[in-house]
Amino acid sequence: MPYEQREHAGERAVKRPNDLTLEGRKHLTVSGVEEVMGFDEREITMRTGEGDLIVRGEDMRISKLSVEGGDVHVHGLISELIYEEPAPERRPWKRLFR
Repeated sequence: MPYEQREHAGERAVKRPNDLTLEGRKHLTVSGVEEVMGFDEREITMRTGEGDLIVRGEDMRISKLSVEGGDVHVHGLISELIYEEPAPERRPWKRLFR
């Protein structure tokens, strides 16, 4: 499966495929994670290539985090999985040079 290439400030970033596997509402595996933005026992927020993913539940903990592979394993009682669309890139200079 080919990865999508993106340009960011002269660097090439790879958009990883994003997959979710939920096993019995107690074990969640997420691939394609670019950043874990915040977490506590009731909510975990992570950035993926498909948008920000919010995981809500109870007694949650991150049992595995692979920065290189973009994999996150969550254990606990998972009650909600919510995707938020990524915010559009802000380009203030684009407006000035129309």
